Amino acid sequence: MPMLAITRPLEDAASLASALADLGIETIAAPLMLIEAILGSEVDLKGVQGVLFTSANGARAFAVRSSDRDIPVYAVGDATARALKDLKFKNVTTASGDVDDLAGLVSRSCDPDNGDLVHACASVVAGDLSGILTTNGFRVVRHVLYQATAAQELPVEVIEAIRAKKVDGMIVYSPRTAHILDTLIVDAGLSTAVAEMKLFALSQNASKASTSAWHERIIAAHPCQESLLEAVRICYY
Repeated sequence: MPMLAITRPLEDAASLASALADLGIETIAAPLMLIEAILGSEVDLKGVQGVLFTSANGARAFAVRSSDRDIPVYAVGDATARALKDLKFKNVTTASGDVDDLAGLVSRSCDPDNGDLVHACASVVAGDLSGILTTNGFRVVRHVLYQATAAQELPVEVIEAIRAKKVDGMIVYSPRTAHILDTLIVDAGLSTAVAEMKLFALSQNASKASTSAWHERIIAAHPCQESLLEAVRICYY
């Protein structure tokens, strides 16, 4: 049974690990970012026509800071949309893609004259969602509701499993995660080891961000978890 290391934060890794188990893939947790909510007062939604989410972590952090479950919410991908639905948001629309897809969805679905847009995000964001929407005439208010701190080292059990050649590949979802992973691979002295491993990337951008000499790079056809799982299935079966 192949083993893959999941680099997602622990809060996001469970559903992926479960889906991979259904495919007969063993997993090991290698979270590269620690998610910490930023406490504060209720998010002001007066005059806001919708809230934008580029991660499930943003959804969870926003749910703590707002009791409004009726406001229209727009998710970058299906995993974020599922998190919003689990949190009882009633009007959820997903772009089923990346930040550019989300910007396109919002531009088609919303009117700049109907009010502001809120982006519930982390202290570090991927892509330029606000910039794209501002160009299209929207006013986007960013609310930094959580921070994602980079891990300082790979878990010991992951390092040992890689050295023992038990890990067949690693999964990355974002360019930032790929950068962190490269650094920790070098720090752990694993550059030679990963040259025999696969990199499974959610997107071309995530793959390009990693400069490690992977044996093989496998990229999801579309930047969503379902497409990544299909890439894994095709690889092994």
